[in-house]
Amino acid sequence: MTIGQPESATQNRVVALFCDELCYQTLGNWTDRSNNSNVEVELLTAYLSKRGYNTVQIGRVLDRLRAEAGNPNRSLYDNNKVVYSLLRYGVQVQTAVGENTETVWLIDWNDPTLNDFAIAEEVTLHGNHERRPDIVIYVNGIAVGVLELKNSRVDIGEGIRQNLSNQQAAFNEWFFSTVQFVFAGNDSQGLKYGTIKTEEKYFLSWKEDEADNSRFKLDKYLLKMCNKARLIELMHDFVLFDGGIKKLPRVHQYFGIKAAQAHVRRREGGIIWHTQGSGKSIVMVLLAKWILQNKPNARVVIVTDRDELDKQIESVFIAAGFPMTRVGSGRDLMARLGQAAPRLLCSLVHKFGKKGVDDFEQYIKDLQAQPCPTVGEIFVFVDECHRTQSGKLHRTMKALMPNAGYSGRT
Repeated sequence: MTIGQPESATQNRVVALFCDELCYQTLGNWTDRSNNSNVEVELLTAYLSKRGYNTVQIGRVLDRLRAEAGNPNRSLYDNNKVVYSLLRYGVQVQTAVGENTETVWLIDWNDPTLNDFAIAEEVTLHGNHERRPDIVIYVNGIAVGVLELKNSRVDIGEGIRQNLSNQQAAFNEWFFSTVQFVFAGNDSQGLKYGTIKTEEKYFLSWKEDEADNSRFKLDKYLLKMCNKARLIELMHDFVLFDGGIKKLPRVHQYFGIKAAQAHVRRREGGIIWHTQGSGKSIVMVLLAKWILQNKPNARVVIVTDRDELDKQIESVFIAAGFPMTRVGSGRDLMARLGQAAPRLLCSLVHKFGKKGVDDFEQYIKDLQAQPCPTVGEIFVFVDECHRTQSGKLHRTMKALMPNAGYSGRT
């Protein structure tokens, strides 16, 4: 490995990495190509045709996608949020009056290998001021990633600031309405990532296989993050729109959630250990979102031990677009769990306590003999579990909801 190569040498090596190791198609250098877009009609049409959609369906999908991506009356955040919804949940298309509506999927989420992954170099963007991102990542003709590369002697922050400048209305904001990942990298500092409008100080570093120093960190982490299956998974399960700010996970959040998902599949409990400022709330939101979307009968109960935490959790979920019901008492909680809705609830742990119990052991035996009826598959997230889950409150919760899956945060 030779640090200090010119930017062009780094870019050529990265292009080869995408083509030879990640098996992306190369679309070539698009410096002089006219009408470069975040929705490449020819590529998307070819993909949708290959998936069996007819010309009428494809035409309507293209019209809808381009209209939403380029809506002049919304902010970049709002356009990006609507486009993400179309990518994530498909486009509803009705080809004729009276016919059933059909979902047209822009991305195959189930089998990443069935999507068309490609990169283009030096993609000239024509707007108020012309700009040229070094590499653009396309999935099925839709731009989902932008990568700025710098010489190893140029700070990686320069690439981040260039990406942020490109997203300004005065430059090429329009292009980023489909973009999910914004990357900047060089050979000396490696790779940083964020998403649209991520401030420079919040760009993140991916850390995995840290003992492996056999190649440039830039290459190592591009191979990790842009692996086809990983890229699709990050888009599907780890994108969060949080009250005006779009977020991606930090690496520890990603692997923590992955481990928790495996426990959920096995119906096993567990504890996620956090340090202060590690993003505990985001982990809870993303894991709850995954559970509710992957288990149609699932219910999630978030249990905290302070009123301000209870309110904070509620506001975080609502800001992320997940309506949450805050319960007033233990009886209220169990009554709601005895019905099919709501699917997402939060409660103070003390609501599970019962005052005036003379014989606690008998009380627990009575609960165990006749637990409250619940509807659905219950998952309980206990916040700050080290403070409440070693005594009577824990035993009461387990007796009330014996079949629930429990996950603690500490």
